[in-house]
Amino acid sequence: MTTRQRIERITAALWGEYGDETLEARTRLRSDPLDSLVRTILSQNTSDVNSDRAFARLKERFPTWSQVLAADVGEVEEAIRVGGLANIKAPRILGLLASVNAAHGALDLSGLADLPAGEVQRRLLRYHGVGRKTAACVLLFALGRPAFPVDTHCLRIARRLRLVAPSCSADRAHDVLDKVVPDELKLKLHVSMVMHGRRRCRPTAPSCEGCPVRRWCAYPSVA
Repeated sequence: MTTRQRIERITAALWGEYGDETLEARTRLRSDPLDSLVRTILSQNTSDVNSDRAFARLKERFPTWSQVLAADVGEVEEAIRVGGLANIKAPRILGLLASVNAAHGALDLSGLADLPAGEVQRRLLRYHGVGRKTAACVLLFALGRPAFPVDTHCLRIARRLRLVAPSCSADRAHDVLDKVVPDELKLKLHVSMVMHGRRRCRPTAPSCEGCPVRRWCAYPSVA
């Protein structure tokens, strides 16, 4: 079986298990790039429900990004507190907005839609607090480009399914998975891997009984 065939079968198995539950992720498709960047910061180390609440409350308190940038960090913290780690995320959001504003003279990234994917990634990585995963999320969700964001769930599962080496770093995994996962499967595999990591394929004591991709898994030898 080729790598492509294995990825196709893994994607089909995971999508069959979680596809109906990924609607929330799919609603972020074609969102504003700057909204997507802030959403990604808010999503760190919390649930989608809480990060969505934090984003909604931030936008309710500050209808424009210019108002957020002009606000005191404590005000931003209070607005996003429901999402958790507000004392960490508020400075990151303000730093991001300041970085974007300095680069463009405006808080507007809509022009990214007209650029090649490689140039979009290069520009995004210059902004404060933006790494490979965040840039890939903007490409995939906001701009509808083929990209494969590698979060902790995707990295853990990719290692266990031997799609990357057991010692593969997140940066290296972005390069490998972006190359080997067919463009048309990137969205489905990413969102279903995230669901699988949350529901079943946990860092410790994963629920292996009845796992839809058990036949390809190297756990526990690749923990």
